Amino acid sequence: MTAIALPILLPFLLLLLFVVIKSSRMAQIIGVIGSAALLAIAVYLFIQVKNHGILTLNMGGWETPMGITLVLDYLSAILLIVASLIVFALSIFAIGFMIGTHKKNKFYIFFFALTMGVNGAFITGDVFNLYVWFEVILISSFVLVTIGNSKEQLEGGIKYMALNLLGSMLFLAGLGLLYGQTGTLNMAHLAQILREDEQSILINSSTALFFIAFGIKAAVFPLFFWLPASYHTPNITVSALFAGLLTKVGVYVLIRFFTLFFVQDQDFWLTLLLVVAGLTMVIGGMAASAHYDIRRILSYHIISQIGYMIMGLVIFTPLAIAGALFFMIHNMIAKTNTFLIAGMINKLKGTFYLKDTGGLIKQSPLLAVLFILPAFALMGVPPLSGFFAKFILFKAGIQSHHYLIVAVAVLTAMLTLYSMVKIWSEAFLKDVPTTVSSNKIVPSQTIAQLRFLHFLPSVLLGLSSIFLGLFAESVYHFSAEAAKQLIDPQAYINSVLNNNMP
Repeated sequence: MTAIALPILLPFLLLLLFVVIKSSRMAQIIGVIGSAALLAIAVYLFIQVKNHGILTLNMGGWETPMGITLVLDYLSAILLIVASLIVFALSIFAIGFMIGTHKKNKFYIFFFALTMGVNGAFITGDVFNLYVWFEVILISSFVLVTIGNSKEQLEGGIKYMALNLLGSMLFLAGLGLLYGQTGTLNMAHLAQILREDEQSILINSSTALFFIAFGIKAAVFPLFFWLPASYHTPNITVSALFAGLLTKVGVYVLIRFFTLFFVQDQDFWLTLLLVVAGLTMVIGGMAASAHYDIRRILSYHIISQIGYMIMGLVIFTPLAIAGALFFMIHNMIAKTNTFLIAGMINKLKGTFYLKDTGGLIKQSPLLAVLFILPAFALMGVPPLSGFFAKFILFKAGIQSHHYLIVAVAVLTAMLTLYSMVKIWSEAFLKDVPTTVSSNKIVPSQTIAQLRFLHFLPSVLLGLSSIFLGLFAESVYHFSAEAAKQLIDPQAYINSVLNNNMP
């Protein structure tokens, strides 16, 4: 089905268009229209997967496993929709928040280049092409981090690039070892070989390299320190884009690989991931509690909540993996929304530093309501999306007797509650401070008023969190279908290799 290539092809055509467009206003309009079209394509492809099952496309007519294969199953289709929704919301948000030098069309070129890389990573069926898409993401994100050329951005960009380049080197080394040991890089073909080979334990050398590489990409403990050192430096539009998409690609690959073909020494790797998940949750949550810059708080929250997703993988039951996917969907939307709220606070107050804010509940009641939605979702307050995601994970942990990791997850939820209450108390409830803190972060924008266009993306994502909660049963159903395909990947293997064996 050739439509599978559209989530890659459309962003590519858009970025080429932005190279020749000179008008910033025209670039903004095309950005919104293009991202809306991308969302419509993602919805269409999801419907096709729902109606027809796993879809595949052999690029150039080359037979599997020799050629480039694109594969769309429930997991990929769901993540395409969520990613496209975030891109659409941010294309609107950028109109009001990409000011000054950020308005140049270079932003839109790399905005859609990153979108192309993310979509490519979600639907590729080949490990080498996954590496290519990771490099597209890395180059695009580095440019986006450093747009503006401030000292803080360049420092953040160097920290971001350095460790992620190390991850890419380890990825490439693991890829070479994997090909040398199996003679293929097609994911379905790898699964067929490694699930039948009694000597597949020898693949652990490659597994270790991939584990570190994707651990860096996903920002798990102890490989996460690049994230809070860089995510607070760029324009808030870029930070929100990164928060919603980048680390989730790393988590996606961990889930895909460790359910599809890295299954030869599962007890060891899942035990290691269990420890990593627990430490990622606690350390991220504790670090968030210690900061007063909203961007740093939210950056550490990204880390802590990655732990929940890894928790679902390591429990490795259909319910747990469904919970991890539900949590990923919820978190991508809610976390992006909190960064949008942070941008609006900065626009009103001229700072991200909580000690120098206050009085927002009177100044902008709508902003207060919009903050409550993602904050409550992240805390797990019913009937919002986070409650059901955490409930599924906790239930899966208790059913499988993983009591310690459930206890750690509950503790992390309390730390999230504390951080969200701190933002609410400092920014919204307390009176406007009469003196400026000596620790004040230099504001990235001049103080201004908010218009409807500024609120619109947050309204869209806030309503999405409500929707996920109100229709949690349907969301869980699709997450469970995706988990079923991951736990038993024979349908994936057969679809790619055109193998009719049961």
